[in-house]
Amino acid sequence: MSTQNYIFPPAPPVSLHIANTDARFPVRRIYCVGRNYAAHAIEMGHDPEQEPPFFFQKPADTILQPHQDFPYPSQSNDVNFELEQVIALGTGGQNIPIETALDHIFAYGVGLDMTRRDLQAAAKAKGRPWSTGKGFDHAAPMSALCPVAEIGHPTSGAVTLKVNGEARQNGDLAQMLWKPQEIITHLSQLFTLFPGDLIMTGTPAGVGAIERGDLMEGQITGITDIRVAVV
Repeated sequence: MSTQNYIFPPAPPVSLHIANTDARFPVRRIYCVGRNYAAHAIEMGHDPEQEPPFFFQKPADTILQPHQDFPYPSQSNDVNFELEQVIALGTGGQNIPIETALDHIFAYGVGLDMTRRDLQAAAKAKGRPWSTGKGFDHAAPMSALCPVAEIGHPTSGAVTLKVNGEARQNGDLAQMLWKPQEIITHLSQLFTLFPGDLIMTGTPAGVGAIERGDLMEGQITGITDIRVAVV
């Protein structure tokens, strides 16, 4: 459709590079799973055995492209990293059976769920949404996406993050309370899923604060890595 039908030009579509190709993956929504590793749930003061998976969202345009720097956001003095496996859906649906859920995954990647922890804590204390803590500009640094056709469906693999060369997070995909197929099944009961949806699958223990000048280097064995400088 021509831009002359709009009162101003529409925003460019958000997309991610597909590894080892010139193709791009168009992003529709970003869903995030909360407290999906027992140790992280405990470090945040929760009992991981008490609840089914829960979800929140980040706007698609919060994605920070590979090799871009992360600008330290305003209105916060406690910005935290959370390294996560990212699921990229190639097909969608409603009430997806767990037996076929993995068939909907096109690719996997690595992402950082950047969090203004102080603003999130203030929102939690007042029973308010987490948007200011989770959905701010550049809050979703992402790697390129690695197609399932090349890497399969990893069920284990080290999830590690270093800040300035110091190990901060060290978990494994096998430690996820809810596996990708279970996440997709639960999520599809709440929302109609579509091609282009991303799902951030939760983070292991060790989350912490970053400062301007820091360098975050994350990796999930069997998928890919991510490198983000804080400016």
